Amino acid sequence: MKFVKTIAIALTAVVGMSGTALAAEGPEHPMQMEWSFEGPFGQFDLPSVQRGWQVFREVCANCHSLKYFHFRNLSAIGYEPDMIKAFAAEYTVPGGVDDSGDPVTRPGRPADAIPAPFANEQAARAANGGALPPDLSLIVKAREDGPNYVYSILNGYGETPAGVSIPDGKHFNKYFKGDAISMPQPLSDGMVDYQDGTPNTQEQLSKDVVNFLSFVADPHLPARHRIGLGVVGFLVIWAFVLYRSMKKLWKPVKEGKNFYEDA
Repeated sequence: MKFVKTIAIALTAVVGMSGTALAAEGPEHPMQMEWSFEGPFGQFDLPSVQRGWQVFREVCANCHSLKYFHFRNLSAIGYEPDMIKAFAAEYTVPGGVDDSGDPVTRPGRPADAIPAPFANEQAARAANGGALPPDLSLIVKAREDGPNYVYSILNGYGETPAGVSIPDGKHFNKYFKGDAISMPQPLSDGMVDYQDGTPNTQEQLSKDVVNFLSFVADPHLPARHRIGLGVVGFLVIWAFVLYRSMKKLWKPVKEGKNFYEDA
């Protein structure tokens, strides 16, 4: 028994050391934040989503697109048609060809998707050291624990620890796989001026843009939650009606009476 116990302790130690080594090699687990849209009663914090749209326009749109999101969808977060037209007109989109067959561009319209800042993939890679900035339309759905992951990435930059090697052109980020990310730190304190007086710290900018990207990835979430709650309410009421009906039907049986004769 003593020999078996010794073997068990040794195996536990080996497994523990292996787990520690694997943990050291992998990225840190994302920070766990509280989001207003989580849970069955979750709803988007619209002021935060609007601020996140500002952060995207002024910072993220320099490298990233939202090819599955159209300007007209901004109406769902409180923007009026004239404001949406103004937002769209800030962008340039392909406009077909002219009489000579040459491609032309035009100002964006509410029906347009938010375009990429680069003409093609090659141009995007050339401007970003060979890395291709991903489209952000579904980024919070495409990553495990998406909102927390994106928030953590935005706040995971720092000095490279001793013993960690980061290739040239890369940046240390403890939440990114391999600790080396091509994107330079995109947000910092005071980078965007909020008109509503909200503190424009790096953490707040990150939270707001994550709220916006979560809305972009799932704009129908509020309606789905409302419908879900309505269905649950209907089922509760229907269950109560059925319960009362069954009690009435079975009451004569329990009392030893013939329900049909009494009727």
